Amino acid sequence: MKRRTFFKQTAGLTAGLLGGTITILKDADSVRAAPANEKLRLALVGVRGRGSALGHGFLDRGDCHVSYLCDVDLKVAEGRAKEFAKRQPDQPPKVVQDFRHALDDKSVDAVVIATPDHWHCLAGIWACQAGKDVYVEKPLSHNCWEGRKLVEAARKYNRLVQVGLQNRSAPYNHSAKKYLAEGKLGKIHFCRVLDQKEQPNFPPLSDSNPPAWFNWDMFNGPAPEAPFNLNYQNHWHHYWRYSGGDIANDSSHQLDLARWLLNVKLPKTVYSTGGRYYSDGAAETPDTQIAVFEFDNLLMSFEMTLYTPYMLKIAPQIRESLTEFPYWPQCATRIEIYGSEGVMYVGRHGGGWQVFVRTKDNKPVVVAQDNGRFPDPEHKENFIRAVRNRETPSADVEEGHLSALLTHYGNISYRLGGRKLTIDPSSEKILGDEEAMRLFRREYRKPWVVPEVI
Repeated sequence: MKRRTFFKQTAGLTAGLLGGTITILKDADSVRAAPANEKLRLALVGVRGRGSALGHGFLDRGDCHVSYLCDVDLKVAEGRAKEFAKRQPDQPPKVVQDFRHALDDKSVDAVVIATPDHWHCLAGIWACQAGKDVYVEKPLSHNCWEGRKLVEAARKYNRLVQVGLQNRSAPYNHSAKKYLAEGKLGKIHFCRVLDQKEQPNFPPLSDSNPPAWFNWDMFNGPAPEAPFNLNYQNHWHHYWRYSGGDIANDSSHQLDLARWLLNVKLPKTVYSTGGRYYSDGAAETPDTQIAVFEFDNLLMSFEMTLYTPYMLKIAPQIRESLTEFPYWPQCATRIEIYGSEGVMYVGRHGGGWQVFVRTKDNKPVVVAQDNGRFPDPEHKENFIRAVRNRETPSADVEEGHLSALLTHYGNISYRLGGRKLTIDPSSEKILGDEEAMRLFRREYRKPWVVPEVI
């Protein structure tokens, strides 16, 4: 479908819308040296915290230009536009509520999607159909079914889709994967993935009218019809209609990293239980959750607590250090891989990894380790290089989809009271459970519908 035809066919639906192969590069190989007239032109879709950070990060490279800022919140978008205009005064970005205007612009090379989760797939599909490459934040999808549809769109329209799973672009994680692949940790049959921190509940709020500058209908998008509520806008991570709780939000990074390090795809069975135990409030998703994923000869557990302020994410000084490691027992986002020859602790987003064997004189013995910084710049580098050279990016859409399925399967089991699910690896569907399959996909609110046929 031609870009202009695509836009004309959809423009009348609404007045506004929501706003693997890897090469580790040396500086000399960087694509940042591209002349200014060869800059890649980007459209940012969703420009609050993460979207804005991504945009500035791409500008930091020197080989990108932000052409559009797209957001349903016009006030936020206009404020961000002033920031970006200072960095590219000769060509300030255009501000639009409906990002399809950016899709219709033939000069735009790629779309960066940092919307709430329920918009990721539909926005990504439309971008692929419009001939744009895509950088989309994690998790890839809101539900199992739509993630596969975005994979289909990327393949049909020959588009590159990079998911914001930065750990796959970190050199230290590649050295950890090599260590495991060489069998140095021995036989591995168990892995723990943790997400432990403080994320308080929030009180209920009454429905109200949205601000004049906020397009609530477009924010709600594919989700069921609902009146505006400020909690939906500010705490969408914790409502099933928009996301899947913290297993989808923060933990998707650790689950993807563990799955990649261990070289596994889909589990045979999944079980999850938990609840919202710590405090009352408006959040629907759990603050305590355990999931168990059964692969061939391997169990992977996931453990989450959101009322544990003594569990800490990796500090910036450790992320930037080449000598310091986290204090692993209180590292909030660690991965533990248990082999017959030792245990490997891995930090996401920096922090490195260490392998411990049996203590000596009651003191820890580290036999291997590697440090690593927060790999956000490397992940952007990987995406831009992939776009220029038409290479598979490090966090290809297929891999992002498979990792998102772990979170979805876990939540389906949780929402059905801890029911054990059996997965068909060929179809990705849940076997022998019609009730579970009703949560495999969602009903889409017209006109924001993920199509059956891409």
